[in-house]
Amino acid sequence: MQDLIRRLLAELGEDPAREGLVETPRRVTDSLRFLTSGYATDLDALINDALFTVPYNEMVIVRDIDLYSLCEHHMLPFFGKCHVAYIPDGKVIGLSKVPRIVDAFARRLQVQERLTVQIAETIEAKIRPMGVAVVIEATHLCMAMRGVEKQSSVTVTSAMRGAFQRDVRARAEFLELIHYRTGPGAPVRPGTIGPTSEGGR
Repeated sequence: MQDLIRRLLAELGEDPAREGLVETPRRVTDSLRFLTSGYATDLDALINDALFTVPYNEMVIVRDIDLYSLCEHHMLPFFGKCHVAYIPDGKVIGLSKVPRIVDAFARRLQVQERLTVQIAETIEAKIRPMGVAVVIEATHLCMAMRGVEKQSSVTVTSAMRGAFQRDVRARAEFLELIHYRTGPGAPVRPGTIGPTSEGGR
């Protein structure tokens, strides 16, 4: 890969031997290996024994997960936030595993639509919950730095499974909660969190 990067630098009109670029092939190689490390992630090993039997059937949300990925069309970054929710059916997963699942798929060449679905399908398959919801809000540098050059645009994608797909109230509660912000001393608005109809909720 380092030889390829040296050739790329030369094709761009640069001198790969000049002082500032001598270590660039190694650095770019290390960077790309890290940014695409999701291909080597074993999801079963990642989750390991972090599934727990808990008598809980209310919504679990892990919100504002930082997300960084590479657009497969231009290999430019896209980044933003991922919000994940599920309604347990007797099993919960260790909270740190949800961001790790997000990273496992984000650290690949991606399109945001597929990334959203992969996260939802993996949680659905591994936990077997009553419902899964995933929303990603991201800025794409392939739109901001080149092409249409729209620096303020944000792309939003969602994947709803099970209760979140069938039950309008469960979906509405999730969407409200991921955009509700609190601060020190901020009051909880009445009616912000309420019951839904799925599975006796």
